[in-house]
Amino acid sequence: MIDMIIIGAGPAGLSAAVNATARGKTVRVFSSKENFLTKAERVDNHLGFYNISGKELMDKFKEHAKAMDIKVENNKVVNILPLGESFMVNINGEIEEAKKIILAMGISKVKELPGEARLLGAGVSYCATCDGMLYRGKNAVVWDQSHDALEEANFLQSIGVNVTFVSKKPRPENLNNDIEFINGTISEVIGEDKVESIVIGNEIIKTDAVFMLRDAVAPTSLVDGLKTENNFIAVNRYMETNIKGVYAAGDITGKPLQLSKAVSEGLIAAQDAALKIDKIEEN
Repeated sequence: MIDMIIIGAGPAGLSAAVNATARGKTVRVFSSKENFLTKAERVDNHLGFYNISGKELMDKFKEHAKAMDIKVENNKVVNILPLGESFMVNINGEIEEAKKIILAMGISKVKELPGEARLLGAGVSYCATCDGMLYRGKNAVVWDQSHDALEEANFLQSIGVNVTFVSKKPRPENLNNDIEFINGTISEVIGEDKVESIVIGNEIIKTDAVFMLRDAVAPTSLVDGLKTENNFIAVNRYMETNIKGVYAAGDITGKPLQLSKAVSEGLIAAQDAALKIDKIEEN
């Protein structure tokens, strides 16, 4: 079992990883998207680093983490399940157990579709390799919203799923010839107890499943029952969420959306998580 799983490798996530490691805790850090800081032309308000580009500063953060043997894994966490005093974490089909979770994914730009959250696990999936075999011999729609959507669509077809690929972009050259292609975007998932169809423009497409292959998963979809306020994750002064053992840090917790706040919150979350792990192990 790992001590902490940290989701996000921006200032908050790497700060959490560095501080957890400094406290002697084992961590795994996951990130499947580019950090917004790398796009900042100039940063003047982070103490000690005047007139530096966001990319240069982010590179320094990464160097610091690497020097402490912290590896950022380019992978997507698709589900977190509380299990007593620990958590079972699904990382694109790999299952890892962790004592504490720190959410540090930045502002969530993932907008859930009508019907998506309600039918999650009943035909809505975020991971083809995890759930693909459930739909062998059935129909499934793959929505192209990430770099690996094409690969996962081909995988589903190869195991006997009848796949329809939906994308705003032209049909990919490497898409399996047997896969139907629809140019467009999904606006709604329809079904009572399970997925029955999806809406694309003015058309309703019948399907048994829809794979939402985004680069990131909304925090409220990762952890059932996670409390939010004004579309940000609600936390206390120790960066604890309403779910015991789950922390959040950085832009994901709300304004001010500033680098120094993110770094500080990552430290607070990691130190409190480490302290609580120590107390449990002492008893």
